[in-house]
Amino acid sequence: MLFGKLLPREGNFFEMFNQHAERIVEAAQAFSLLVSNYGDLHLREKYHQAVDSAEGAADRVTHEVNRLLHKTFITPIDREQIHSLINTMDDVADLFQDSAEAMALYDIRAMTDEIARLTDLCLRCSERLRDAVKLLDKIADPAVAEAALKTCEEIDRLEGDADRVLRSAMSKLFREETDVRELIKLKAIYELLETITDKCEDVANLIEGVILENS
Repeated sequence: MLFGKLLPREGNFFEMFNQHAERIVEAAQAFSLLVSNYGDLHLREKYHQAVDSAEGAADRVTHEVNRLLHKTFITPIDREQIHSLINTMDDVADLFQDSAEAMALYDIRAMTDEIARLTDLCLRCSERLRDAVKLLDKIADPAVAEAALKTCEEIDRLEGDADRVLRSAMSKLFREETDVRELIKLKAIYELLETITDKCEDVANLIEGVILENS
C-alpha cells in the first residue's frame, strides 16, 4: 500500500492538452491575420513572429508532456495514446510555422483566394480541435463523449472541404498560371495548408480512439 502511494500518479495531462490546443488556435489566428494583412510588410512580419511564438509555446508543452510521461506511473489514459496525441497536435502547430516560413522563403508576393479559403478551413479545424480536446477529461459522461465525437466528425467534414478546395486550386493553377516558378511556389503552399487539415483530422481520429476505449 505504501509503495502504491509513493508512485507518481496521473499528472496534469488533460490540462496540458488544453494548453497545447490553445497554442494551436493562437498560431492559426496569427497565420490567418498574416494572410489577411499580407500586403502590409510590417503586419506580415508581426503576425509571422506571432505564429513562431505560438509554435514555440506549443513545443514547450509537448516537451513537458513527454517529460512527465516518463515520470508518471499511472496515467489517466493509455500512455501510447498520450504520446501520439500530444505529438500529432504538435505537428499541427509546426505546420502553421512551416507555412508562414514557406511564404517568406518562396517570396510569395500576393495571396490568392485559394490560400484565403484554405487558411479559413485551417482556422476552423483548429478551433474545433480545441473544442474536442477540452472534453477529453469528461468523456466518462456519455453525453460529453457524444459531443466530442460529433466535434471530431465536424473536423472530418472540414478536412473534406479542404480536399475539395485543394483539388480546385490545383486545377486552376495548372490551367491559368503561366509562370512555372509561381506555379511551383503556390502548389507548395496549397499543399502545406491542406496538410494542416489532414493533421487536425489525425488528431480527431486519435481523440475518437481515446473516447471509444475509455468512455
